[in-house]
Amino acid sequence: METFLLTHSYLAAICVVVPTIFNQLDHIPSFGHSTWLGSYISAFKYVGSAPQILQGGYHKYRTTPFKAASLSRWIVVIGRHHLEDIRKSPDDELSLTEAANETAMLDHLIGQAITSNPYHISVVRRHLTRNISRYYPEIVDELFTALNEILDVKDNEWMSIPAAASMREIICRTSSRVFVGLPLCRNADWIDLNSKFAVDVIKDANFLNIFPKVLRPFMAQFVPNTAKAIKQGMKHLGPIISERLKCMDEYGKEWSNKPNDFLQHLMDEGEESTTKQLTVRMLTMGFVSIHTFTQALYNLAANPQYVQPLREEVEAAIEKYGWTKEGIAAMHRVDSFLTESQRLGGVLTSSIQRKAMKNVVLSDGTFIPKGTRVVVPTRAIHHDHSLYENAYEFNPFRFSNLEDGEGENSRVQFTSVTQDYLPFGFGKHACPGRFLAASELKMMLAYIVSSYDVKLEDDSSPPGNVYWDLNIVADPVARIMFRKRTDN
Repeated sequence: METFLLTHSYLAAICVVVPTIFNQLDHIPSFGHSTWLGSYISAFKYVGSAPQILQGGYHKYRTTPFKAASLSRWIVVIGRHHLEDIRKSPDDELSLTEAANETAMLDHLIGQAITSNPYHISVVRRHLTRNISRYYPEIVDELFTALNEILDVKDNEWMSIPAAASMREIICRTSSRVFVGLPLCRNADWIDLNSKFAVDVIKDANFLNIFPKVLRPFMAQFVPNTAKAIKQGMKHLGPIISERLKCMDEYGKEWSNKPNDFLQHLMDEGEESTTKQLTVRMLTMGFVSIHTFTQALYNLAANPQYVQPLREEVEAAIEKYGWTKEGIAAMHRVDSFLTESQRLGGVLTSSIQRKAMKNVVLSDGTFIPKGTRVVVPTRAIHHDHSLYENAYEFNPFRFSNLEDGEGENSRVQFTSVTQDYLPFGFGKHACPGRFLAASELKMMLAYIVSSYDVKLEDDSSPPGNVYWDLNIVADPVARIMFRKRTDN
């Protein structure tokens, strides 16, 4: 994502398409210019200012849907009070899959199997969500190994690291330990491939978005990044898949030393068996699982006064439970720190997006024509003063301090899905992998605060975010200082 944001912003100059279905949306007020020509101006502003545009519309209209011009379409923004419409609407009315497919051109770039048969989601729920504790030893081992290798701090010396790239590598390695196991999870080329796959897809999708729908299947033959990445992934997974298929053919579904990773769970399903099919499925899993830790790290470096309370909690939990599911669950301040970082930052201006597959009438009577992109301004909701006191202030223990209190916020944790806290979506399509993400990120924060001192580089300001369309990326080039903890 970072590479795309920094080196491909010129696409904005050639991607602007006069937003379609304008006349059908006349009944919905616009935020920004509403004329045909003015929509171009608003669309250009939207590229780097979508959070501000959606925030402004949210405050202006409050309970009324509004529309905003993006580069290729008008989007209709509905509010928190429409979340029940989102939850109750079947996929043939308001579709998450089609909204994602339209944005990332998945059918054209990686094939229709991912969207037409998303069986990997049920595998995530059965094997990762319900049995997450089975993976804790592997997660702990890989996470600590990766941190110690990348944060190779000498004695009491401060070491400067590129925060975003380093944290992404650590998370990618840890997730890959669960997805494909050893030794591939430590292969530098595999990690680099998975880290960049999302960027490759977005680059190619933005290229295809320039063209009319009728030309996209043809033009997809000329986009190099995604196809090259899939071939590269097949080289890594091909021998592994072949060997496992051989064992399955000879011994059935059980044999000694059978791998306990996500790739094997997919193979056991029997839905797909070719190297390309399984490679595409695994790269897609990597695409959606590289969650950001960088914003939380920036908050930690900018607020050293919160390190000691976090350390005390971590040390007490580990002394009692060790690095186990119970130990991580006891770290309420750690959970709150990550929850607050995600509330203020996150990775999307809107984590809830749908495409109208037919004409839809919302519960308040709003007519949504077929083909309309509908979004909920989740970032604006997270910054709403009526929902969060001092909503723009970073209060790391906002949620842990309320655990024994009353009110909606007292029940919010990092993996929560409520009408006020929406980083993982809402309803039946809430992210099923969020429990794995939470386990990894909580362990990561806990290990860092218990093992290292962290600070911003001398005289530097707290890093901010970069915005592209609805995407939010923590500063991709900022550096953070680490040293071995000195108060042991």
